[in-house]
Order: sequence, then C-alpha cells, then structure tokens
Amino acid sequence: MASTLPGPLSVSRATERDWELVRSWAADEGWNPGRSDAASFFAQDPRGFFLGRVDGEPVSAISVVTYDDAYAFLGFYLVRPDLRGLGHGSATWRAALPHAGGRSVGLDGVPDQQDNYRRSGFRTAYRTARYEGAVPAVDGPPPGVVPAGSVEPAVLAAYDGACHHADRPRFLASWLTTPGHRALARVVDGRPTGYGVVRPAQDAARVGPLFADTPADAAVLLDALAAEARAFGAARIAVDMPESNPAAARLAEERGLEPTFETARMYTGPVRPVARERVFGVTTLELG
Repeated sequence: MASTLPGPLSVSRATERDWELVRSWAADEGWNPGRSDAASFFAQDPRGFFLGRVDGEPVSAISVVTYDDAYAFLGFYLVRPDLRGLGHGSATWRAALPHAGGRSVGLDGVPDQQDNYRRSGFRTAYRTARYEGAVPAVDGPPPGVVPAGSVEPAVLAAYDGACHHADRPRFLASWLTTPGHRALARVVDGRPTGYGVVRPAQDAARVGPLFADTPADAAVLLDALAAEARAFGAARIAVDMPESNPAAARLAEERGLEPTFETARMYTGPVRPVARERVFGVTTLELG
C-alpha cells in the first residue's frame, strides 16, 4: 500500500548537492547514472533542476535544461516509488516546464511513459537502444587516438555542434574534464574524425557521446574508450545508440554488446538538424 505524507507538494529549484539523492533514485530505476555527471549538468543550466517536497521531504524530481534560445531538454522525471499515483509527478512537471519558455523540448522517454508524453505534446522521432556487455578486448593502441584535450577547443566544439541540436560549450568544457571522465578524439590528417567520452557509472561504464565520421572511426574510438574503461576497473560498458544510425547497432553487435534498455527520443517542436550518420552514441539520456 502506498504511503502518504500529510502536507501539500512544494516545487522549487534544486542544488547540485540535492541532485545526489535524485541520482540514487535514477540508480534504483536501473538507469545506471554516471557517478560524476551532476557537475556538468549544472554547468549547463544551474536553474534547470527541480525538486518536489512534501513537509520538506523530497518526493519528486525533474530537469528542464536550456541550451540556447531554441532548444531545451527534459530529464530525471521521477517520483519516489511509495508516493506514486498521488499527482506529485504531474504537479512537478507543470511547475518546471515553464523554465523552457518557448523553446522546443526534447526528452528520451521510457516505454511506460511515452503515451503520457504524447498527451503533453511530444512526438516520437526515433528509438534509442542501450547496448551493454563485457568490455571488449583491444589488441594494441588504437591508431590516431589522442586525448580530446589536445584538440583545439573551438574545433572540437564545432564537431560536437554538428551532432547536437544546440551548441553547448559550457557543458562540453565540463564534460571533457570532469575527474573520472576519459575523453578521446580521433585525428586524421590534422583534423578530428570523431570523439567520445567514457565515465564510471552505477553499474556498467557509460560511453557517451560517441560521434564519428564513419563506422571505422567509431570502431577505433569505441575500442579506445573500452581500454580506458578497463583501466579504471570497469568490467562492462554501456552505450545508448540511436536507431536513426543503423551502423551504430552493427558496431555494438560486432563488439559483443547486446540491447538491454530502450527509450524513444521525442520533441515538442522543430529542432536544429544534426549529422545523424555521425551519432553512434548519444551523450546522455538525461541531457540529450
């Protein structure tokens, strides 16, 4: 039987310290959150994170992170399991969504929430599958792979901007340098042909993004990121791959990874086009 708390729900902005609790809720849902993600999330939009409380006790959460004047991303839509079905989730949603203003909003929706998102004006663009498995073995150092920090920041940001619906220099500067994150780029003839990040997570190490010009570039990067994951002690890796790039699933299968989790990328309106053939792994399901 669901428990209840006596007072009304109050929704307010959350702090980065608050978000450690929300990360634990996400872990309990099996979402495998990164252990150090919050710093980069808050670097992008520190006002985009919300907690619902009853009698001062956190019971619900959501993030609505803005990137530019046209695009925002919704994530972390959670209600404590023992307090579901009481309207706390929808009330938290209504309080937080105005932060997006007139922007188009994206999200990665789990299957049991997709009908609710459609009723709120979201439309499905494509599905994303999480591929997971043992860290692939790598023979020798991958060719042309360098630390992402050795690439001119403006050049790497431009590459990232071709693969994401908005420029995100604040997020990127943090994501590439957060302690524990390993960021690599592939450079051929003096220019990047892809980059990726792997980071420790609740369970399997998470790869994201994995952006690359070709399947061959993506394979080299994935192998290099797997080696980094092994170096920090991970036995398994996971990467969220969009079905809009069929070569991504083929690469995962070649490396012995299997689909374990599915979401749908959904939007409320038009978004800036991206080079879909370069997107082999999305950055995060929480911030797009």
